[in-house]
Amino acid sequence: MTTNAVTSQSEKAYALLQADADKILKLIQVQMDNLTMPQCPLYEEVLDTQMFGLSREIDFAVRLGLVDEEKGKMILSELERKLALLHEASMRK
Repeated sequence: MTTNAVTSQSEKAYALLQADADKILKLIQVQMDNLTMPQCPLYEEVLDTQMFGLSREIDFAVRLGLVDEEKGKMILSELERKLALLHEASMRK
C-alpha cells in the first residue's frame, strides 16, 4: 500500500470511530432526556455495552495500524468526559 493510501485509510478509520463515539453520546443523551435516569440499570447497561463495543473497535483499528493508540485513547477519554458532563447536567435538573 502506498503512503497516501495508508494515510487515507487511517483518516477514514479515525473518522468512523469518532462518528461512533458521537452516536453513543447522542444515544445516551436521548435516553437521559426521554426514557430513564442515570441510576437506572437499563441506562448503565446501554452505556457499558456501547462503551465496550467502541473500545473493541478502537483496539481493532489500533492492532491493524490504522489508528494510533494515543488517538484511540483520546476518543474514549473525550467521550467519557462528555458523558460525565451530560450526567452532571441531568442530575441538576
